[in-house]
Amino acid sequence: MKRNPIYVELDIKTDMEKLWTLTQRPELHQQWDLRFSQIHYLPKADSDIQQFLYKTRIGFGLEVTGTGTAKTAVHPKTGNRISVLRFGSDQRCSLIREGSGYWKYTNKGSGGISFSTQYDYKTRFGMAGAWFDRLLFRPLFGAATAWSFDVLRLWAEKDIPPSATIPKALIHALSVLMLVILWCYEGLVPKLLFPEAGELDLLRQSGLAGGQEGLVLTLLGITEMGVGLLTLLFHKSRLWYRLQIILLSVLMLGAWVTAPQLMKAPFNPLTLSGSMMGLCFMALLSAADLPSAYRPARRPVPGHNSRKGGEMHDLDL
Repeated sequence: MKRNPIYVELDIKTDMEKLWTLTQRPELHQQWDLRFSQIHYLPKADSDIQQFLYKTRIGFGLEVTGTGTAKTAVHPKTGNRISVLRFGSDQRCSLIREGSGYWKYTNKGSGGISFSTQYDYKTRFGMAGAWFDRLLFRPLFGAATAWSFDVLRLWAEKDIPPSATIPKALIHALSVLMLVILWCYEGLVPKLLFPEAGELDLLRQSGLAGGQEGLVLTLLGITEMGVGLLTLLFHKSRLWYRLQIILLSVLMLGAWVTAPQLMKAPFNPLTLSGSMMGLCFMALLSAADLPSAYRPARRPVPGHNSRKGGEMHDLDL
């Protein structure tokens, strides 16, 4: 089965030495790269080939360990650099049997560095492993590489360490996910699927619908679901969360005025809207400087002299 190598390229506004340090020192590399939980360089012999051990935690108490070799070179005229590596794991639970790739550092005239990688690997478990890799593992592995590159960019450009970026991104993702679930649930279940459970009577008691309670409730449910889905699209927009806070405040005050007895219930508009406003504040505060897997290029950029097929003829391991 034909495999497409994983390719990621990102322009980073930093100097070569800083980027080289963040990517070539193992104690720094393992902080921003999601693919590795731990990297350990072995004592270097007389050869210019660096051997290393790596470990990746895959969850549920399981981890994959492997070995690799790396070699670096600097172009004497341009100052461009390259690092090639081979890696593999003897563990039976590892989908990756062996692979190879490169990191390429290209000076740009604008004062930044074009940082690119391309790698490929062979899998275990026959056709089942090949199909699993093609349909799920390789796309996720490529996305993890791209996301990690953007974490590195924030570190190199803005001095925001991964220890701050990654937890903030997790908080943001969980806040957005909960907002989407709550908005969609509130729009779908009590308003579209089961309006007779209470929402319809409350709207009738308010007298605001003019006899069109069913239509108004349907439109309100669709609107709430739309807000939930749009939160995914505009999850980095601070203005969007401010608008949500205003909308939630209006809904909460409207329920308070039209049906004040609801505030005595264990689960009432105040607790729900207050919780959702809290989630909006968390998402708003964490929306700046978020890494994205969509920022790096996933195919060679024309004119950047990227190699195809993973050839690494500049260096031999």
